[in-house]
Amino acid sequence: MDEIIIGVDIGGTSTKFGLVDPFGHILAEGTMPTDVYHDVDLFLEYLKKEIDVLLARKEYRVKAMGIGAPNGNFYTGTIEFAPNLPWKGVIPLAAKAEKLFGVPVKLTNDANAAAQGEMIYGNARGMKNFIMITLGTGVGSGIVVNGAMVYGHDGFAGELGHTIVDPEGRMCGCGRKGCLETYASAGGIKRTVFELLAQEHIKSALRAKSYYDLTAKDISIAARNGDPIALKAFDMTGKLLALKMSDAVAHTSPEAFILFGGLSGAGDFLMDPLKKYFEEFLLPVYRNKIKILFSGLQDKNIAVLGAAALAFSE
Repeated sequence: MDEIIIGVDIGGTSTKFGLVDPFGHILAEGTMPTDVYHDVDLFLEYLKKEIDVLLARKEYRVKAMGIGAPNGNFYTGTIEFAPNLPWKGVIPLAAKAEKLFGVPVKLTNDANAAAQGEMIYGNARGMKNFIMITLGTGVGSGIVVNGAMVYGHDGFAGELGHTIVDPEGRMCGCGRKGCLETYASAGGIKRTVFELLAQEHIKSALRAKSYYDLTAKDISIAARNGDPIALKAFDMTGKLLALKMSDAVAHTSPEAFILFGGLSGAGDFLMDPLKKYFEEFLLPVYRNKIKILFSGLQDKNIAVLGAAALAFSE
């Protein structure tokens, strides 16, 4: 009987899950919506049904479950005041999942789970100091120092997406203004595009899209076609992300930053301005030392692997 871990990545829009063996192979996987379930117990019940379908394909022994989620607290197993999830307040998710699935459950921040996956299976293998940045519905980060994940005294270290770019800037889902997440996420670059469209009297294919129809992928395609609004939006996004990354360097002096998530799919349209501004903003002592890499697991469920790796290690 094969021994496996259930890995779960809870995102603001969708949830990915998989059955992972001890060697980091995803034996079976699936996805389901997150945002339609405003009751967390109903969400977990549906998740169990979906995972039971995977488990029924073969005889497995489930050893444990690992979950990555926004504002997931490794110490307490709770999700606390996550702005991008439909469940408000403090949710004892690990305890609820343990009761429902009947196995030990470990919970961490979704970006920390991605960092775990990258450290074990991806481009951060062998690195003892790096910062993982996830650029999706929000902006998350997982910080590794001396080979160990940094959780801080309360379990919430590593919220680079909620460091402030502009105290009078855009309203964030966390209730404050000007967080990096409001500029460098998939939703953030959409907001940048529409601000530029209102300010600039130049032709752009993006004018044909409504706000709700526009996606980060559309902006990448427009940039590839030389669209001036799309190119400027990526330049502005790269600049603000570089600013906060350069601040993070002063705290941990990482060997590398690893980028993962939908917005990183823009490739050089994001990476070129990011690298340029990053070197400009760094203290001279740090310049030309720090790598910025895309995830080596971009085409895989990195947070599912990471969540499973967390459960295996624990």
